[in-house]
Amino acid sequence: MRKGEVNMTQHLDQMAVEDLLTTMNNHDKSVPLAVENALTQVKPVIDACVEAIRNGGKVIYMGSGTSGRLGVLDASECPPTFGVSTDVFTGIIAGGDRAIRFAVENAEDDQLQGAIDIENILTEKDVLIGIAASGRTPYVIGGIEKAKELGVFTAGIVCKPDSKIAELVDGPIELLVGEEIVRGSTRLKAGTAQKLVLNMISTITMIKLGKVYEDYMVDVQASNHKLRNRTIGIICEIAEVDEDTAKEALLACDNRLKAAVLVSKFSISSEEAFEILTDYEDNLRESITYLETKSAVLG
Repeated sequence: MRKGEVNMTQHLDQMAVEDLLTTMNNHDKSVPLAVENALTQVKPVIDACVEAIRNGGKVIYMGSGTSGRLGVLDASECPPTFGVSTDVFTGIIAGGDRAIRFAVENAEDDQLQGAIDIENILTEKDVLIGIAASGRTPYVIGGIEKAKELGVFTAGIVCKPDSKIAELVDGPIELLVGEEIVRGSTRLKAGTAQKLVLNMISTITMIKLGKVYEDYMVDVQASNHKLRNRTIGIICEIAEVDEDTAKEALLACDNRLKAAVLVSKFSISSEEAFEILTDYEDNLRESITYLETKSAVLG
């Protein structure tokens, strides 16, 4: 704050709700810019995640408090959205599962426990992403140091400049959102910025691994009525068929969306669809290109 400026957030308790809303919204506007400024730092982390998963490894998010909960949230949403196993993205939080809902006092200060928790699940094929708004959480530092001992690629999502974690990791991501409207409450701008970057890491990694075709979630797990309807709609749109045809194909393909698209679009058997997807490592675009080329050759 420059000399002579008035800090409009220092009298929050005396402000009307309308003014508080405006002030908080104005603070939040800095978040997308902070993320934009860090995009060049995010790319190498995504590249490392793609390579790790392609080679049979996993991505581990590690944090405490809000940062840890955001990692657990992002990891837990990947299986239903992208059809991956529950360990491809893994979130661990200081204090264990109880800390997802309740504050576990002093858990974030246990550097040794961070090292132990990581050592128990880490392999040399993995990527570890530490999430800590302060950039100095001992629990996360313990995990990062252990991962570095094992030669694992490490990244850190932090919201302070020149932090210990940014110095330690291979891929630092610095989201410099500035002071919070409520001083020190890192669940606000810092948490929002972290969530945006976690969205980018998991979603773009999955796109590059063939889990998205055009803008469709083609590995979505149809685990409820809404998602079953969405799955039918995706098949209809990609294969350009009616709903009955899509339903029949999905049933014949044991609810595997990609195979059902091939069956619907090219009038092939489910067995042939499975074989082609296997040949092209479950990549729908490459499978469609093959069948289109084959159809053109055969006239």
